Amino acid sequence: MELKDIRVKIDEIDTELVRLFKERMEISKDVAACKKEKGLPIYDPKREREKLTAVADMLPDELKNYSDALYSLLFELSRAYQRKNLSGESELSKKIRKAIETTPKAFPERALVACQGVEGAFSSQACDKMFKYADIMYFDSFEGVFSAIDKGLCKYGVIPLENSTAGSVNRVYDLMMKYDFCITRSVRVKVDHSLLANKGVKLEDIKEVFSHPHAIAQCESFLKSLPGVVATPCENTAMAAKMIFDSKRTDAAAISSDICSEIYGLNRLCSSIQDTSNNYTRFICISKDLEIYPGAERTSIMMVLKHRPGALYSVLSRLYALGINLLKLESRPLPNSDFEFMFYFDLETSVYSSEFAELFNDIDDMCIKLEYLGSYNEVI
Repeated sequence: MELKDIRVKIDEIDTELVRLFKERMEISKDVAACKKEKGLPIYDPKREREKLTAVADMLPDELKNYSDALYSLLFELSRAYQRKNLSGESELSKKIRKAIETTPKAFPERALVACQGVEGAFSSQACDKMFKYADIMYFDSFEGVFSAIDKGLCKYGVIPLENSTAGSVNRVYDLMMKYDFCITRSVRVKVDHSLLANKGVKLEDIKEVFSHPHAIAQCESFLKSLPGVVATPCENTAMAAKMIFDSKRTDAAAISSDICSEIYGLNRLCSSIQDTSNNYTRFICISKDLEIYPGAERTSIMMVLKHRPGALYSVLSRLYALGINLLKLESRPLPNSDFEFMFYFDLETSVYSSEFAELFNDIDDMCIKLEYLGSYNEVI
């Protein structure tokens, strides 16, 4: 047979599949009504397992895995359609709608902002990209920033979430599980590292280099080119620069930004020492209150999933069915638990889309715990 003839047959089959799919989804509404009348839950794992087995038994072995994938997605779509026809607007959806209605139409230009580190830290550079006039309060640790927001000491906080080279900042993800907060904006800052030292110090004098662990990892090749030099981690790249200045050491240097060379009066021994020029760190702006500014197209959530096979697949298939793009998926172990994890999702979808509304009308039924962190824009 010619390819065009085969495609004609496929089109005929697809037409029949679409008709049967529509009929099946219509019947699922009757199923939902019956379950509601009898007080039964939407999700019936026993029925789904039996159905998967029955379908697989009708097929040759080479197709069984494919049918499992197809019908698992079909079950997910059916459950979602049942929930849509049974339930009204969820409490979370109401909360999000209220935030959209009450949030000011423009992101604030002035604010008191908490940042980790000291003057010149990359977090302060991220802050300056988000706010036109920011009054920055510095804290020694990431937890200090979260705590400041939690206690109302600052309206906003700016913290790093991930780096394009060194990966995720795990400590921040762990703190996300501890504190109640919302994300209002994000920004990407280009990271350009320099080797800074006190005036009069030469490169051959250096015996020890201080910086944040991520910065050290990002400059691994350069550090290897300095024989006998020890890399010592500290809390922040700007703190490293300040430490070198305060210590007046002539045998030590800091991996930091050019801005810090100006702030602390240090000499730049080498520029752009990171392994890759395409090095960015993503920062998020957090607040105590849920604020959703116009044009929000990125959403972040955290979920603790049910401890059963296919739990994560169910969430991913739900996103796929709604056409929502998954930008990031991160997992962190839950404290004081036995191999249980929190999953962090970054989703790309407009907060005004019908897919967004449909997702948050029933997604909490798919997990043990759901934390909506916010919908926001990313500043370039």
